Amino acid sequence: MSSLKSFLKEKNYKALKMSSTETNHYECKVTINGVEGSFIIDTGASSSCIDFTYADHFNLFSEDSNIKAAGAGATNMLTRASTNNKVAIGKWTKKKVDLILFDLSHVNKALSDHDAELVHGIIGADILKKGKAVIDYKTDYLYLK
Repeated sequence: MSSLKSFLKEKNYKALKMSSTETNHYECKVTINGVEGSFIIDTGASSSCIDFTYADHFNLFSEDSNIKAAGAGATNMLTRASTNNKVAIGKWTKKKVDLILFDLSHVNKALSDHDAELVHGIIGADILKKGKAVIDYKTDYLYLK
């Protein structure tokens, strides 16, 4: 019987070791438009997002959006949309990715309250679906194809 890792490698998946935060979230390094940042992996978030304050940091061009964000204790928050971005997670890369920008201060406050490192954003189900993600909770690996 082969391991999950060898099975997924045969299927051309890319493996990325994730780290666990003090809040029991998974965190990993993600490169957006050539700039590396720290992101939480959140299977419950419908869209991947970046905090407003890092728009210039990641070379994001955005425009107002009618979408209101909600989650992690906050609701009805204003958003901006950024299209046509390049996202790399480990050795996996995807072009023409849309991202949502909104105020993630409530997320970073919760992390800070638990002495966890702050994050630039969240990788949500949209990118995880594009990458046909498999999360191995036993070994803390994220696999993307």
